Amino acid sequence: MSMTISALAQAGGVGVETVRYYQRRGLLETPARGTGIRRYGEADARRLCFIRSAQGAGFTLEQIGELLHLDAGQDRARARALAAERIAALDVKIAEMQAARSALERLARQCHASDEGPCPIIAAFEG
Repeated sequence: MSMTISALAQAGGVGVETVRYYQRRGLLETPARGTGIRRYGEADARRLCFIRSAQGAGFTLEQIGELLHLDAGQDRARARALAAERIAALDVKIAEMQAARSALERLARQCHASDEGPCPIIAAFEG
C-alpha cells in the first residue's frame, strides 16, 4: 500500500504538519520523492500509530524516540524503566488532580451552603 503524506496523516489521526514535525524530530522517516510525490507505506502508518499510542500513555517525544530505537527482544529492561518513570510521573499528576478535585469540591460545598457574601469559588480564583 502506498499513500501520500495526507493519507498517512489521516490514517494516523493527525494533521500533515504533525507528520512533518515527527519527521523533523527523527521519529518518522522522510521518503525520497519518487515521481515528485513522497510515498508512505504500511510500516510508516504503523510507526505513526505507535507514536500516537505512546503519546496517549503520556510518553514524551524524546522517550518515544528511545522506545522506537529499542529492540523488542533485547531491551526489555530499558522499556520497563521508561514505563516505570512514566508511571511515577502519572502518580504525581493523579495526586495533583485529586488535590484539585478535593479543593473544588470543598469550594462548591461552601458556595452551596450560603447565598450571602462573595462566592467562595470566584474568591478563591481571584487570590
